[in-house]
Amino acid sequence: MGWGLTRCERLVEAAAAYEEGKAMVPAAIIDKTSMLNEAEFAEVTEHALLGARALEPFLTIEQLGWVLHHHERWDGLGYPDGLTGDDIPLGARILSVADAWDAMTSTRCYRSALGPGAAMAECWRCAGSQFDPEVVKALTRVRPLPAPTLSRAR
Repeated sequence: MGWGLTRCERLVEAAAAYEEGKAMVPAAIIDKTSMLNEAEFAEVTEHALLGARALEPFLTIEQLGWVLHHHERWDGLGYPDGLTGDDIPLGARILSVADAWDAMTSTRCYRSALGPGAAMAECWRCAGSQFDPEVVKALTRVRPLPAPTLSRAR
């Protein structure tokens, strides 16, 4: 993404702490294997704000923005603020893809892990809607796998 070493180190710091707010969401919700109801989903969406608040003494303003907005979506359907495209801080867009990659390639209580090829195909499928397409391209450079041949409807 063209970042210098210092900014990359700040991203690593933010990435190590960005889910701090999840510790404030009841485990019964985090570990739930069925679909969340509206109230449970509302609690989950608070974790980004809670995490940013908890990390204020430790992170820079820029890093806090990355933590706060890591669940925003390129198309504006994310949270907490419904930001779109380039209005989402780039660090948050990177964390979003990294978080999704981790979620997809890890076994969860409700499903098995995806392999790297399937996870990359899903990232490409969501490029331009959930994810910044340039961040997905960067992931391909870091984690080289062939781009899928399926059409990417937007």
